[in-house]
Amino acid sequence: MFNPVISVVVPVFNEEANVGPLHQELVDALRPLNQSFEIIFVDDASTDKTCETLKKLSPVKIIRLRRQFGQSCALDAGIKNAKGKIIITLDGDGQNDPKDIPLLLNTLQDGWDVVCGWRFKRNDPFMKRFISKGAKMLRRWLVMDDINDAGCTFRAYRRECFEDLELYAELHRMIPALLKWRGYKITDVKVNHRPRTAGKTKYSWSRVFKGFMDMIYVWFWRSYSQRPLHLFGGFGLFFILSGSFLLMALFVARLFFDYQLSNKIWPMVGFFSLLLGIQLILMGLMAAHAVNVGGQKKYYVDSVIDRS
Repeated sequence: MFNPVISVVVPVFNEEANVGPLHQELVDALRPLNQSFEIIFVDDASTDKTCETLKKLSPVKIIRLRRQFGQSCALDAGIKNAKGKIIITLDGDGQNDPKDIPLLLNTLQDGWDVVCGWRFKRNDPFMKRFISKGAKMLRRWLVMDDINDAGCTFRAYRRECFEDLELYAELHRMIPALLKWRGYKITDVKVNHRPRTAGKTKYSWSRVFKGFMDMIYVWFWRSYSQRPLHLFGGFGLFFILSGSFLLMALFVARLFFDYQLSNKIWPMVGFFSLLLGIQLILMGLMAAHAVNVGGQKKYYVDSVIDRS
């Protein structure tokens, strides 16, 4: 059985013009390392000739998903099929430079578990760079991953980083935060970032919204994954106590001071606070239960072609 030292995982979608040159660059960068390697392309159900182009390459392993599930699921499928002790991930658009692979590997050998690429000089449109800077500020506040470029897929990991780690939605950006929360040592290095020369960018405004929601998700799990009842129950208890205090005050005012309630909204506010508090506590109980319940499969693999 072939057990490579290095596995390179590349998720692609409609990159027929880029996969050939990128594969050659990867081979040229990996062979001088004198380490066994494998190159895995994960085709996220491309609608162009990406898969046909990949089948002409060697050495390569091609994983094709049944439909488009997104970059995170494609990465997850590739990582789960990888056999290397070190896993390198990068984008399939050709903007990441494979010549930086030795830099990632050398830094990894300094005792780090994860080395993230930092696109110090980005070759992207102004608006994309502007949004990334805003996301970086939010990320440092919410998830505290302490890296400069969470949007850069170009990274090197030790294999054990992905034990029991499931990727879906847009969580590939949150991998450093999730791993740091688990106690892994993470750093970043400046890498070359090249302009796109072929194909179309997959970036869209919907990814901005999804990325923000994933930040909220990681913040919640970092702070309350083992105790979700503390979050929901805390808010629930606040509303229950507020509603109870308000209703008690209204009862005293009506009984001893002849305060008329028939035309007042305050009794409704008090009962609403009680009900809201009870509902939040029930949500906390259900979330605590769901922590220990496995979810459904996030993606489906159509085929795996090994051209080693």
